[in-house]
Amino acid sequence: MDKLKLYLIGFLVAIIAIAAGIIYKWGFWMLVRIVLSLGFLGLTLMLGFFLALTLYAESWKYAGLLVIPTALSAYATYLSITWQKLKIVGGIIVLFVLGLAFGIWYISEPDLSLTDRFRSAESLERAGKYKAAARKYEKKGNYLKAAEMYEKLGWMESAAWAYEKAEKYERAAEIYEQLYEKEKDTYYLKEAHEYWKKAGNMERAAKALERYAEEEPWFWEDVAKLYEELGNEEKAREAWEKALEYYKGEAQEEGVFWEDVGNIARKLGNEELAKEAYQKFLEYCLKEAEEDPMWWKHVAEAYEYLGEKDKAEEARKKYEEYRQRIMKSNEETSNFPEEGKKS
Repeated sequence: MDKLKLYLIGFLVAIIAIAAGIIYKWGFWMLVRIVLSLGFLGLTLMLGFFLALTLYAESWKYAGLLVIPTALSAYATYLSITWQKLKIVGGIIVLFVLGLAFGIWYISEPDLSLTDRFRSAESLERAGKYKAAARKYEKKGNYLKAAEMYEKLGWMESAAWAYEKAEKYERAAEIYEQLYEKEKDTYYLKEAHEYWKKAGNMERAAKALERYAEEEPWFWEDVAKLYEELGNEEKAREAWEKALEYYKGEAQEEGVFWEDVGNIARKLGNEELAKEAYQKFLEYCLKEAEEDPMWWKHVAEAYEYLGEKDKAEEARKKYEEYRQRIMKSNEETSNFPEEGKKS
């Protein structure tokens, strides 16, 4: 058992012991008197703090709302301490409970006016109050109608969210494509791709991702793989060629991408480019291995690509030796000397 649990148990045991001691010494009603007094005192201090804060901020509306409950709580504190007019104390407790219930109910639908809360979603829709109607339909779980309300409002992202909840993924995808046409934000194309996939329309998903990759080219590889899954060899090849061009550009900046260039070139049947890329990848890995022996693993991979089995095996042995040294070092640092032993 951890310390926190022990502290909690100890605290509860102490509270129970104090309560039992009060009952034994002065009776049950003294315990009630103390609990009520401390409870109302704490509530008064809290309300008083927020009242002072609102007055300092010159928020007169909220200050006015806090004056009455603060005064009632202070009065209930006095009555509880002096133990008089207990019916009034009970009435104040009931009032606070009702106020709390009303607050929770009000917060549950913060966007609705007091009168709209008592109207049905259908009547709000007929009255043209689409925002309130949408909230009501959401609460009833009728996300399809909520989506229709959001569309009437022109809140298209909210409509797409509601269509998703209604499992109308095709309509959600269409909305995201429309949003892209309007906003030119590639985020919407990515969302459209995901919803077309959920709808099971992989052709439309591929087209959306293809448009996304035109602006975010590191996704051409994903486009190619998706077209391969669809059996569209022509579109897959086009995407692989664009992915190759992207990785060639990246490899000029960061040599590790020559591996991707080699893999895609080989996939496209360009063995000459693949060999050239793998050679550059090998050179990059050898240089990195001089600083970090972990790279011997990738050196081995590069030699494998080039068909040099013996050199690949030699590099793999160097990587394994490095890995064994690391494991041994970790074991030594984890074996701390026992307490009390002299070195």
